Amino acid sequence: MKNVAIVAGGDSGEYEISIKGANVIYNEIDKNKYNPYIIYIKGKEWAYIDETGSKYSVNLNDFSICIKGQKITFDLVFNIIHGTPGEDGHLQSYFDLLKIPYTSSNHITSAITFNKGYCNRIISTLGIKVAKSIHILNYSENIINEISDKLMLPVFVKPALGGSSVGITKVKLLSNLDSALKIAFKESPEVLVEESIEGKEITCGVLKKQGEIIALPITEIISHKEFFDYEAKYTPGMSDEITPAQIPEKQYKLCQDISKMIYEKLHCKGVIRIDYILKEEELYFLEINTIPGMTPQSIVPQQAKTYGISLKELISILLEECTN
Repeated sequence: MKNVAIVAGGDSGEYEISIKGANVIYNEIDKNKYNPYIIYIKGKEWAYIDETGSKYSVNLNDFSICIKGQKITFDLVFNIIHGTPGEDGHLQSYFDLLKIPYTSSNHITSAITFNKGYCNRIISTLGIKVAKSIHILNYSENIINEISDKLMLPVFVKPALGGSSVGITKVKLLSNLDSALKIAFKESPEVLVEESIEGKEITCGVLKKQGEIIALPITEIISHKEFFDYEAKYTPGMSDEITPAQIPEKQYKLCQDISKMIYEKLHCKGVIRIDYILKEEELYFLEINTIPGMTPQSIVPQQAKTYGISLKELISILLEECTN
């Protein structure tokens, strides 16, 4: 049987969500094929913790652990770290050097898709609509004037490097821009400010199975807050997630086709989730999540279940595909 390291935790505000997902993967993984070990990563501390609470440090020279004198190496890595270092390409580069296959996109794709500003520019070259935006690399007093000159309120101010809507603010008044920028810069060294597009928020999971790119059923997200922020995402009852989305067939197919194209053109691997705004008949790209949640309540497992893939099967598909 193959040893699988489920890498979890990370250095972002999504640490606890990642740990929750890792526990689900550990319980659902096919133990007739795989020996799973959850590897907890937080800063420089990488460790395996067994059922008794004993902690075993990871040897970073070869990504191994030693338990009671027995060295354990890993054949595969299931990456469930949201944010840095699991979603931005850092871990991927490390595993590439060690030649250990992993379930997520490679380091280049991960770095590009993690940066919302750069990703938007690439997506727009594919003929896909994106919101008008400004990518801010450094905070300055003059930036307020630049935003007000180039963009129409309301706008979303969001960390360019981050996930789970941490640090995002919807700004309707110019007087609130400065505080929103400071909130976003606390989460990321770069910030994206983009015009708000009114419409339906929809999202599409995409994966590869036996070499075929598959677009999963689309989900419509209806937030009970002003937008789908961190609280709405992770608090029961704060949002409705409708799968399959009740949208016209033409736009439904368009969303799936565009999602598969993005997956192929950006050389994605594993399972990803792409978010959009559907404004009347026009589809606007929002962002790519290359490490989507993997609990039964998460959107991609819901979509996979509707498609006919159980969570256990989904985990097996991702592990099988990561060596191809």
